[in-house]
Amino acid sequence: MSRTSRAPVVPRQAASLIVLRDCAAGGFEVLMLRRVDRPGDQNSAAVVFPGGLVDPGDRDSYPLCDGLDDAAACARLGVPDHGLIYWVAAVRECFEEAGLLFAADAQGRDIALDALDAARVRELRRALHANEIGMAQVCRQLGVRMRLDALAYSAHWMTPQGMPKVFDTRFFVARAPEAQTAAHDATETSALMWLTPAQALEPARGLKLLNVTERTLRALAGMASAQQVIDGARAQREVPLIRPRLGLTPRGVQPVNPGDWSYAEIGRLDPEGRGHVSTELTPGRPVWLSPRVLRVTAPNGNMMTGPGTNAYFIGAAGGQEWALLDPGPDDAEHIAALKAAAPGRVSRLLVTHTHKDHSPAAAALTAHFGAVTFGRVAAHPEWQDTAFRPDHELGDGDRLVLAEGVALRVLHTPGHAGNHLCYLLETEKLLFTGDHIMQGSTVVINPPDGDMTVYLASLRRLLDEDIEWLAPGHGFLMDRPHDVVRQLLAHRLKREAKVLAAVQALAPASEAALLERVYDDAPRHLHGVALRSLRAHLLKLQADAAIVTDAEGRWCAA
Repeated sequence: MSRTSRAPVVPRQAASLIVLRDCAAGGFEVLMLRRVDRPGDQNSAAVVFPGGLVDPGDRDSYPLCDGLDDAAACARLGVPDHGLIYWVAAVRECFEEAGLLFAADAQGRDIALDALDAARVRELRRALHANEIGMAQVCRQLGVRMRLDALAYSAHWMTPQGMPKVFDTRFFVARAPEAQTAAHDATETSALMWLTPAQALEPARGLKLLNVTERTLRALAGMASAQQVIDGARAQREVPLIRPRLGLTPRGVQPVNPGDWSYAEIGRLDPEGRGHVSTELTPGRPVWLSPRVLRVTAPNGNMMTGPGTNAYFIGAAGGQEWALLDPGPDDAEHIAALKAAAPGRVSRLLVTHTHKDHSPAAAALTAHFGAVTFGRVAAHPEWQDTAFRPDHELGDGDRLVLAEGVALRVLHTPGHAGNHLCYLLETEKLLFTGDHIMQGSTVVINPPDGDMTVYLASLRRLLDEDIEWLAPGHGFLMDRPHDVVRQLLAHRLKREAKVLAAVQALAPASEAALLERVYDDAPRHLHGVALRSLRAHLLKLQADAAIVTDAEGRWCAA
């Protein structure tokens, strides 16, 4: 798994300005520029916002800036010095590329650029592009000062590690100046267009959009007005750095953004940005997550299992003895893939719980490997692999030493299933979660075996565990596990509050009526599954003495 390291690319500081204008019919438009087509330019022919590299000469313009000083700019960006240079660069690039100048005259009035000699303005833009003058000279020649308070700092993006050029870019938003007409420069850009965010994103329009541009447009598409965009930017207390990673997709190497399922795993497996880590969980394909952990995903992806059920081989790097966690469904293709992927002799089969997508393959694999089984017997038969009878029944706190320096500590985590276990690989602070935590979805709590009160308690106990990674039964590796747990708890409690409010509003209420109200945000084809979790919430609230049932079994507030 070792690879020759590459020297990191030094990021280039840059600034970009998202210019907005209101539409007469409502909504707003965004100023977009098409870059010229140049061989070797990774952004060639892309449609972008005005922007470019920060120039050290931009510092000369500080005395000609109003509305913001360097100390305030540094505090806003979280940099030690010369934060103001990003605002100046954004104004300069917008004037150079789009012909819009955020400036005011000696009386503090916004400059009416359209009233000036057009040839003179073009010459200033040409000279600026050729580095013959800087923004300080532009301002002095026009008798104006830059209005930096017109710009609101909105986002911070960095090009993924592994790209030949890396840009560290600060994004700003502003309303287009009055009495100014945008015009592209015909040097770096070949066209200028005003489009609504939705129009810019239309596939039929065929615009080449960079990842950051597309993501920004999608965020803008959810805004009602230019003022809402600007107010939202100003209201941010902190602007986090967003740095995509390179992942291998069916279309080749593509950016993967924070929040995408494979993002954390790519960061762990490919810190140098080589782009070789897949963004898909391919059934049967072995993936080394560390020298101690090998994952194989079953071909059983569906609405309930997401991309499929993960099986994990766990052992010492180069060791001969391995454990297999969650052998998965009784599927011939999957069983054959596990036999082929085994990195050594499998002496133990471990099971998180006995739902039919996690344990049934244990029978065939026990016979093949001659392994000993570990887990717990199901307390209720529904949805369960009732044939599974472990050779060793595990309890909370049990510890399995697989090899020198490789040990699993057992956590009994009932709630999704009464016999559910998680396993903590202590050396890596990696928790194998089974269905206690899934990626991209909350788990179904199905009474009587499922219990919402117990499930929430099992989640809370993880906040006291020293863990850094989650290896779920469905999905990719997940980082920031305590944040994940807090988000799950908040989601469940928010849903519980919605259940209680629905009971209070509709009482006496049937399950069907409550389902329509409580899960009005879920697609109807998921309501059958949602009904099970609704029952779990109702039973928890009943146990909490918050609600009761009447003689006809309908729900009422206590």
